[in-house]
Parts: sequence; structure tokens; C-alpha cells
Amino acid sequence: MSLFTRLRVCLIAFLCSASAIASAETKDLQIERVPDAKPRNVVFILSDDHRYDAMGFMEHPFLETPHMDSMAANGVHLKNAMVTTSLCSPSRASILTGLYTTKHRVIDNNRLVPEGTVFFPQYLQKAGYETAFVGKWHMGGATDAPRPGFNHWVSFRGQGSYLPNRAGLNVDGKKVPQKGYITDELTDYAVNWLKSRDSNKPFFLYLSHKGVHANFTPAERHKGRYANAKVVPPTSQANTKANYAGKPRWLKDQRNSWHGVEFPYHSDLDIADYYRNYCEALLAVDDSIGTVLDTLKEMGVYDSTLVIYMGDNGFMFGEHGLIDKRVAYETSIRVPMLMQCPEIIPGGRVVEEVVANIDIAPTVFEAAGLKTPKYMDGLSFLSLAAGRDVSWRDYFLYVYYWEKNFPQSPTVFALRGAKYKYITYYGLWDSDEFYDLEADPGETNNLIASPDHQKIIQEMENVLYTKMAESGGMQIPLNQPRGKSQNLRLRSRSPGADFPDRFYVDEPVNRNAH
Repeated sequence: MSLFTRLRVCLIAFLCSASAIASAETKDLQIERVPDAKPRNVVFILSDDHRYDAMGFMEHPFLETPHMDSMAANGVHLKNAMVTTSLCSPSRASILTGLYTTKHRVIDNNRLVPEGTVFFPQYLQKAGYETAFVGKWHMGGATDAPRPGFNHWVSFRGQGSYLPNRAGLNVDGKKVPQKGYITDELTDYAVNWLKSRDSNKPFFLYLSHKGVHANFTPAERHKGRYANAKVVPPTSQANTKANYAGKPRWLKDQRNSWHGVEFPYHSDLDIADYYRNYCEALLAVDDSIGTVLDTLKEMGVYDSTLVIYMGDNGFMFGEHGLIDKRVAYETSIRVPMLMQCPEIIPGGRVVEEVVANIDIAPTVFEAAGLKTPKYMDGLSFLSLAAGRDVSWRDYFLYVYYWEKNFPQSPTVFALRGAKYKYITYYGLWDSDEFYDLEADPGETNNLIASPDHQKIIQEMENVLYTKMAESGGMQIPLNQPRGKSQNLRLRSRSPGADFPDRFYVDEPVNRNAH
């Protein structure tokens, strides 16, 4: 069967599955319990823009994260955790639905969740769980009203604010003033709910922090902690011929842009100071984890409760000359993922397999004694964490769709495996990328033109488009642009990039034009 035929078959299958999902949205949810399984209490803690290596136990030169470190020591570190799209709303939608971005269609921070979308906590409610959402929702910033799936609701509009402002919070549908630093206040709401809830029911807590989203604002107690810390720029930040050899043109162009090191946010921001503030703001998130864990101990459920911590996407601080996220490089798509449950997970384990935000819902379902609905794309990684042999995915699909607000980052489709990553761009004349992550974890040597790798490149391209077709990704979703396009460049900084050398020829190659 040709690739084209396979893609047609996959598209038809996707349309049928999409219809099945839509029909499930209009009927009562059906749950299927695992026989004799014990429903566990579950706490899921999400942070914002936390990159995979910003934790003390990852041999960070100065950042202190004792509570994240304790989760890694007492549980499991899922070191190759990825997100479907490195952007707040799409990533959060994948967490809540168990679906790739191409299916849930929340493609950027402006797109509302499609009407009737089912969030996995709705299944937990059906199974008798008491559920709470505390923190940043963000999928549709026009309202902070309670969403389906939660018995208790604490949130705010859009990005919210680190410090009190007039918008305040929405607590179970009522407007309530924000009293203090947001990370601490959300933690207080979360632990107060844990202590006051119905103890006869299993619980699911979703604590979703604003921290550490820009502009990075540390808690007062943490301000200046790392003022004198030495920040070493990544090697790939330098504007050298070697760093851009074989790389796509858009990459060098972006360094002088809103999301580049030469003109960050159209300002003279010092990237080293920016990173110090980031690390200081992260300390309150680590404190929050510690507070939640201490509360579980006080309640007597510490050993039996599954606790998961992750970031919604990564963040770059100079890698490849960029800041922010969106692109398919490791520091953008890779996130911290920690999990503990002393009753079932041995401490100090490290999982090498590629796990993702789409796997959160199935993992929680397994802990709850429920079978994962067949329409979900994710897999439970509970067995991986426990050290059992399980069949696992070979490749993970990543997508990001161009936004006119931030025109410097192109539409990108990528396939991430254990060893290789293939990246292709849509709608621009430029080079694709291919990296051997084992030999080149910093993604500095683009092997897309390597003769020795053409077979695996073609294989991965075929797999990527098959997975795109299976998940509805062969049609590009569009939004009408909202807000200003951040399209300025600083005249005194880098000019536009040249094409890769292999694109040039010395004489005409078509002898049959007439």
C-alpha cells in the first residue's frame, strides 16, 4: 500500500473516530472499571514554562528545589517527558483531554475549547471522585467561570497576576479578591480543600500554577536569592557561522526578534538576569509541592496517594539564539515530570521512554481503577514507573501552528523518537532538520543532508505524516489573528539570514524549460 493510500485510509478513520468522540460528548459518559482495582487519591501539580533541566537534582549549578528533588528520590523521574505543542493552552488541552493538538483543536492561546469537549475529570466524577481545580486554566481568557469536571473551582482570567489586581479570583462562581502572591495563595486554596473535603470519597486535585510564566516575579522571600549567581550562556547562543551552519534561515532571523536574544520582547532585556528571576520565581512552586506533600502526610494518605508534577512546556534562555518556546528543540518541548506513590512505585527510579502530556489522563485513570477510553491518544505510564515491562510508543508527534502575533516562529511538525528527531516546516522556503539526540543532545549538527541518514529520514517522514493523518493533522486549522503582530527588528543587530549553502547551484539545472 502506497503512503498516499495509507494517508487516505487514516483520514477516513480519523473522521469516523472524531464522529465517535463527538457523539460521546452528547451522551452520558460511560466508565469501565478495572475489576478489583483500588481507586487511589491523585494530586496533579502543573507549573508554567518550567523547562526540563531547571531542578536541583539535574545538577543545576545553583537552583535549589528540595521538594522536586525529594519526589525524584522517593518516586520516579520521567526524564524524557514531552508536550504536544509547546504553548500554554494547547498543552493544557492535551492534558485534560488525552488528545493530540490536531484532535482537540486548541491550537494557540486564543482558541476556545470546542463546545462539548470532554475533560478527563468528568470521568472521575462519574466514578465517585470528588474533584477540584485550583489555578490557571487559560483556554479562552474571556472568562474564569467553572468548567465541567470539577466539584470545587478556583481560577482567574487568562494569565492571571503574580500580585493582587482588580480582576481577582473566581471561587466556585463567585468573584473573590486575590490577597497575596499567587503561587502561595493557590497552594492555600488547594490544601484547605484537601483538609475540608468529604473523606469518604477518593479525591483528585488539579493544582495549576501561574508560576513560572513571564514576567517572572519571585515571591518577596525569594527576591535576590540568585542575584549573584553565575549564568553561563549556552554555546549555541553565539552568533557564529558554525552555530548556523546547515540550519534553517528562520532560526537566524528569529534571533533579532520578539523571541530572540538580540531583541527580546522588543527590549534590552538581559537574558542572564531574566534567567535568575525565573529561578527565583520557581522557588515558590517548589515550596508549593512541599506544602502539598506535608498536607498528605498530615492526612495520613501520603503513601497511598499518587502525586504527579510536570511543566506545561519548556522555555529557552538563549539556546540557538532564541528565547521563549513554540519551536521543536528539546529545551522548548521537553518538560520536568516527577511522580510518586510509595505504596506502588519504588524510589529513585528513572524512566527513559518518551512520555507526554497526553499520557496524564490515562495514568490517572489507571490509578483510579478505570480503563482509558479508546478515543484517547495517550497511554498510562504507571507500569513504566513501577518498573514493569510494557510495550511503548516508538515516536511522539509534535506540532505548532504559526501565529501572526508572533510571526518569527513557523508552523512546525516534528517526530521525536528515543534516538532521532525529524523536524519539518510548512509554508516557507527553508531547510528541514534531523538530529541524532544521543550523539548531539544540544541539536547543533543538522543531519538532514547526511547521505548516511537518508533512509531513516524518509522512514520518519512517512511515520510523521501517517500519525498526522491518524490524528486529523492533514488539515491546517486557522484563527483570525487577534492583537498586534510582534514583527519588529532592531536595525543595529543581525541582518536577515542567507539560504543554506546546499540550496545554491552555480549554473541552471533545468535544460528542458521552454
